[in-house]
This record gives sequence, C-alpha cells and structure tokens, in this order.
Amino acid sequence: MIKLKNKQLLLNFNTSASKILLKFSYVFLLVLFSCGNGDTSKKKDTTKTTIEKATNSSEENTTKTILFFGDSLTAGYGLEDVNNAYPSLIQSKIDSLSLDYTVVNSGVSGETTAGGKSRINWVLKNQDAAIFVLELGANDGLRGVPLQETRENLQAIIDAVLKKNANTKIVLTGMQLPPNMGIDYTTEFKTIFPELAKKNQLTLIPFLLENVGGIPSLNQGDGIHPTAKGHQILAKNVWAVLKPIITL
Repeated sequence: MIKLKNKQLLLNFNTSASKILLKFSYVFLLVLFSCGNGDTSKKKDTTKTTIEKATNSSEENTTKTILFFGDSLTAGYGLEDVNNAYPSLIQSKIDSLSLDYTVVNSGVSGETTAGGKSRINWVLKNQDAAIFVLELGANDGLRGVPLQETRENLQAIIDAVLKKNANTKIVLTGMQLPPNMGIDYTTEFKTIFPELAKKNQLTLIPFLLENVGGIPSLNQGDGIHPTAKGHQILAKNVWAVLKPIITL
C-alpha cells in the first residue's frame, strides 16, 4: 500500500560526442518550453497539499519521512498516473520490505535551484525529514544559469535542511547536460554535484538519468521526461543508493 502523501507530483555518454550532440540538440530546445518555460507563474506547486496532509496526519503517523525535493522529474510530469513516478516506486520498495518510512513528494515541474531555495524554509517548517533527496539543477543548466549561482543555491538548500535538523541524511542526485551549452559549461556543471557532496559529506547518486536520458523509448514525446518505464529505471538508480541508508 503506497503511503505517498501527494499523488502529483541527459545522458548516456558511452557514445561518441557527435552522437550525443545529434541526440540532444532538439532536446535542449524542447526543455526550455516543456520543463518550466520560464513562466514560473504557471507552475503547479503541489507541495502545500503534500506537506499539509503529512502535517495533519503526523499524530497518527510516526514513521520516518523521506522527502523528495525536486523538479518535474520528481513530480512525475506527463505521467497518466503519478504513482508511476520514481518516488512512488521507492515507496513500493520500502513497503515490500516493511520498512518504517513514508515518502513525501515535493517535486514542482519547472523548478530551478532558485525556486527551490525560495520555498525550502516553508517545506521544512511543515515537514521534518529523516532523509532528504535533493533533485534540482537540470533546469538551471538548460537555461544557462551561471554555474556559481546554481552551486550557491544548492548549498543554501543543503544548509537550510541541516539547520532544521543536523541529523537529516541528505542524498544529492547528480545531473549532466548535453554539449549544446559548450564543453566548459557542461563539464563544470557536471562537477557541481560530486563537489557539493564531498564538501558537505552527502550521499551522491552520480547521475539520476543513467540508462534513461537520451533513449527515445524511455522518454515521453518531448524527449526529455521519462515514461513510466523510464521512471522504473530512475527508481533503480535511486534505490541502489538509498537502500543501504534506510536498512542500516
């Protein structure tokens, strides 16, 4: 039984650089329109409903919380059933092992690190997380946000989580970009995540979209958001890192 509080919620680099560029040239353009097209006023923020439900039931539910804080990948954008999004699939794995954890999905489609920074205190005010999964940054990279800004925003979110509860275990999901932004930008972007993980002693998922990004059959028509089958692979990527933490 899935306990998820909210029903809502690139890149295989094994090929040559030329194939990568061909595969993602149109994807980069699509993302700017389909994954938060710059009009943040149209984003549907479902965090409030999720956290309110978690708070209202806190007296009845004493299980520990895993809070997924991210963008459309976490929210399950484009799926007919958000129970097919990877956070819900993680809850299913947890339930199958009878582990005492409840997943809360705080994903917002189109979210940037700046957006995450602006809402993190409200989320933390209403939810205490034993484990915090931070999945943000892809939209920054695809919009060409200055890398230092992305790095500082992610650090601010990490600081806020640890200020609320120094015992919270933070899992950071790594992201990568197509080469459209230039080799220097994409290379430095990729290093942000392992560097922050090392600096803050966080657990790192090297690349959330491993074995999914850039594979047409595992992505929706926009070429950027995973299908239900793609989310199954995302869940495996996350579970491989998360399971050792929650089964200690």
